[in-house]
Amino acid sequence: MNKKEVIFFGVIFVLVLISFYFDSEIVKEISLMRNNVFNDFFLGITFASSEIIIFFILTILFFWRENKRKWVLPLWVTMGFSVVVSYVLKILINRQRPYVLEIVETLPSLISSSHLIWNFSFPSFQAMLAFCAVPILAKEFPKFKYIWIVFAGLVAFSRVYFGLHFMSDVLVGGAIGYLIGFIVVKTEMRNKFFERIYKRVF
Repeated sequence: MNKKEVIFFGVIFVLVLISFYFDSEIVKEISLMRNNVFNDFFLGITFASSEIIIFFILTILFFWRENKRKWVLPLWVTMGFSVVVSYVLKILINRQRPYVLEIVETLPSLISSSHLIWNFSFPSFQAMLAFCAVPILAKEFPKFKYIWIVFAGLVAFSRVYFGLHFMSDVLVGGAIGYLIGFIVVKTEMRNKFFERIYKRVF
């Protein structure tokens, strides 16, 4: 991990500590921004951030370029780890969502789409899934990574905007997702494990 990455995670750590203290106030203030235009925009972001859509968009992106296809397996492993880690932490920590605690309200359509067994707040699964791809994209599609970071940031913000998560949920989710992607990239660059599997299969 280089100096920039250490500083990045240090800043995230400080922001998480601050957000834990001010979580309720932050989600209340952000909810005051709601209007029909923002609602429609962030509903679109919410739809675009579903695990199926993210999986297919990123998979197609890597399959589109032949010399990038060897990174499809690491991408899938990264996303798979993110899913497992997110749900394990949700069940272990059992933090209720802001709208469940009646700190803010959310849209009825977003309540009905939740599954009760997974209906916990910490960490944000969508933020984790969006940010886990950043290290791989940074390596293989350095120009596209900035577009994806903006998208991932909007995904994270939308979760707080709708009262589905606290700010600390999305900060921790994004940081864990990025860390998973970072570990997979470094491990693959060192061992070429998935590249060898790809060459045998294809």
